[in-house]
Amino acid sequence: MGNRLSKIATRTGDDGSTGLGDGSRVGKDSLRIQALGDVDELNSQLGLLLCETLPDTLREELVSIQHDLFDLGGELCIPGYTVLAEAHLARLDALLEKYNATLPPLKEFILPGGSRTAALAHVCRTVCRRAERSVVLLEKAESGVNAPARQYLNRLSDLCFVLARVLNREAGGQDVLWEKERER
Repeated sequence: MGNRLSKIATRTGDDGSTGLGDGSRVGKDSLRIQALGDVDELNSQLGLLLCETLPDTLREELVSIQHDLFDLGGELCIPGYTVLAEAHLARLDALLEKYNATLPPLKEFILPGGSRTAALAHVCRTVCRRAERSVVLLEKAESGVNAPARQYLNRLSDLCFVLARVLNREAGGQDVLWEKERER
């Protein structure tokens, strides 16, 4: 990367535009920048989750996912550029299978919460769903969006849900069940 990030405050965005990786400029309110920002926020939320005490294996898996999300940001920053591929999806599918196998079947909806780590995983899940919606909107408006990018976010949000359940058990708790008949 050399000196690419040697100057952070360039003032070139003072007019409400920002530069893409291909040198073009777009409005900061463009769908591409919205999707890029949502993926960045997701990566930051995963970083917050990683500040907690986690099993070492899960920590390494989440760090790998953070790198994937950074790569996804690169895809979104350079129209037509692709990094994420079927192998990335297969890795998430394997993690989903691995962690879901340790959980009892769901018989009720669950509420976000339980342990702090589980609650943070639920926040990651909801931010991931927003990022997915942003990528879908971008895909409808512009050509050159890589389908595995959208699929990756879909799988990752499912994984965050599963991990929230796993993390509640790691903390000695269980899912917080929605109670249909609960008196309000």
